[in-house]
Parts: sequence; structure tokens; C-alpha cells
Amino acid sequence: MAGLIEGVRVVELASEGAAFAGKLLAGMGAEVVVVEPPGGHHTRTFGPFADDVPHPEGSLWWRHYNMGKQGVTIDLDVDAAAFRELALGADIVLEAEPPGRLAELGIDVEAVRELAPDLIWVSVTPVGHDTPGATDPFVDLTVQARGGPAWSCGYDDHSLPPVRPGGNQGYHTASLWAVMGALTALIHREAGGGGQRVDVSMVAAANVTTELASYTWLVEEKTVQRQTGRHASVIVPTAETLAVAADGRYVTTGVPPRTGREFTLLLRWLDDLGLREEFDDLIFLELGAERDHIDLAMVGVDPETTEIFGAGRSATVFIASQLDAYEFFVQGQEHGLTCGIVYSPDELLADPHFVDRGFPVAVDDDVLGRSYVVPGAPFVSTESTYRVTRAPAIGEHNHLRP
Repeated sequence: MAGLIEGVRVVELASEGAAFAGKLLAGMGAEVVVVEPPGGHHTRTFGPFADDVPHPEGSLWWRHYNMGKQGVTIDLDVDAAAFRELALGADIVLEAEPPGRLAELGIDVEAVRELAPDLIWVSVTPVGHDTPGATDPFVDLTVQARGGPAWSCGYDDHSLPPVRPGGNQGYHTASLWAVMGALTALIHREAGGGGQRVDVSMVAAANVTTELASYTWLVEEKTVQRQTGRHASVIVPTAETLAVAADGRYVTTGVPPRTGREFTLLLRWLDDLGLREEFDDLIFLELGAERDHIDLAMVGVDPETTEIFGAGRSATVFIASQLDAYEFFVQGQEHGLTCGIVYSPDELLADPHFVDRGFPVAVDDDVLGRSYVVPGAPFVSTESTYRVTRAPAIGEHNHLRP
């Protein structure tokens, strides 16, 4: 099958902020041409490295974020015209340059768009092009701090500082919005609307992922309190979601029962394990099974509702203490309850659920002279395929440049 956007050509300026977006577009079938300086983009110096040997072609950061792309080299400081010509032949330009940087290089975005009215230009910027602070320096950490996720992530012990979400989540979140913007612009263009400028604010993208944290402040002017492994909240601390299984490994008890049906499923799980009578708060599970649903607004207000809701979490923790972590994970899923297991990356890729889905993919890398397993498609489609191939070597596809 063809890719979802097979035939679409994307010209990407190599960057940290938008690299993940380019990777996703390439996976969906687009021809993504990533432009880097002669000698390689600075992210090629990011470790870890293959065999722990620093080398531009051995950066695992570069190889991860640039899979599926083609690579050309252009020195923008002396040959901006070559980039303009490359952009004029594209369907989408994807870049995360600081506001004003392209103008300094002599690249007038609007002039390019006038010459190519169907061109979609996607910019990923810290706070947008026309916002105060647009030219302030930024890194992933400042994006998450200004956007809010760092504010509401951390431990119950508030003498400890907030915890930064790892894995470049600020850049990833912005990249996901960039992909959505690009795909929406493609649909708009196919409907006869022509090309357009898409400006993604990293901080705004991060902000809308804070769930109730930002809204609580804006609407009620209240600050949510950080809770270990749980949603931050202004109300009384909620029960812990992480539990220790019988084999000493951590599991997550997920979302506790909220409906009579879910309490019934939990009771059935206890019955199947022969543990129904051993659970101390059985009466509250039975009361929960008689209700249509639990009104979460009454938790902490109405004593009976509070006890019922707490019993659902306590029962799940109790079951976890009786089972090995993987048994708990599988049985929870089989009983229709959202339970999970805390995996290492290697364990995740080896999990039979993910293997059966085709998520782990083996990549043959002739540059490194080996094959390795990487995360594959983030979605499954019955009508299109997802492409996972190695990242380009420096200047490997220079025949594509003007």
C-alpha cells in the first residue's frame, strides 16, 4: 500500500524543534528532504553514539529523529538561493528557525509563497512570530516550563522541585501540532483553497496538554498541586496510582472504576482469583456495582461516594499485591479494566501486544553496518502503510538540490 501522503514533498530545515514532525511526515509516505549545513547539523553531535564513538554518522539522536528522510547540504549563509529554489519545488516547507533568522539570511517567506501560491509553509516557533518574547532563546526545558507541564509534574513532597517531563516532550508536542496543521492545510489545498502559512507555538502546544492545570488557574485562579504519578489537582490528594506487584515490580492501577459496570467487572476479577472475601472494603465495591456511575464532584464531599471510589482503587492495589506484574497487566486487560505495567524500553518493544501490532520494526542500516529495532508506526491504517528506513548520511541526496 502507498503511504497516507505519498507524493507530497516536504523540505525541512534540520532542527531540534521540528525534527519529530518531519519524521512522522516521512513515515506517512511524504518525500522529506532535510537540509543541513555542509559537515552536518549540530544535532549530529548529540549522544549517545553507536559503539560509544562520537561521529556525525553515529549519533543515535540524529538517526532516531531523521528516519525515512533524504538529506542534502546547503550553506544557508552563502547560498540561500539554493534553499529558496528547493522550497519552490515543495508542497510543504517545515522549519523551526528562530523568528527573524530566515530574513537575516535573505529568505523572504512571503515572497517565496507569492511565487508558489500552493506552498504550505509550517513554522514551529517558541511562542509564535508576532508574540512578545518571540526571539528569546529557548530549549525544550524552557518550552515545558513556560507552557506549564513542568509546573504540574512532580512528587507529593512539595519541598522537592517540579519534575521536567523527559524525552523532548516540548518539541514532540509542538511537532504533533505541526503535523496536524500540515495535514489540515493539505486538505484545505485539495479543496481549492491554496497554500497557507502555519505558525505553531511550542509554548501554546505544551500549554494545552496540561489538562486542568492551566484552565484551573485561568478560570478559578487556583494552583493545582503536584501528585506523584497522578493528575495535579487543587482538591484533596487522590489515591496513589502506582503499586508494587507480588514480584516487586511496579504496575499502574490506571483509572479506577467509575460506573456500576466497572465495579461489577472488578468484583468478577476478585471472584476469579478467589479473593472476594479477603478484601476488607468489599461492601463499598458492592455498593458501587449498584450505582449507575460515580459523581466525581462528590468525592471528598459525600462520605459514601468517597469510600466507594477509594475502594475501587484499593481493590486494584490489593489484586496487584497477589499477582506478578505481567499477570496483573494481562488479567486487568482481560477483565476490561485499565491496568498497566511499568516497562523499560527494551521490555516494551518485546511485549507480545506490541509485537503483534507490528510496532517494533527492524531497520537495516548500511551506513552503520548493522540492523536494529526501532519504534514503528504510531498508528495502524487499513488503507495506507507507514515507512521506517534509516536516516540519511551527510549530503547523501545532494543530487536533489538545485
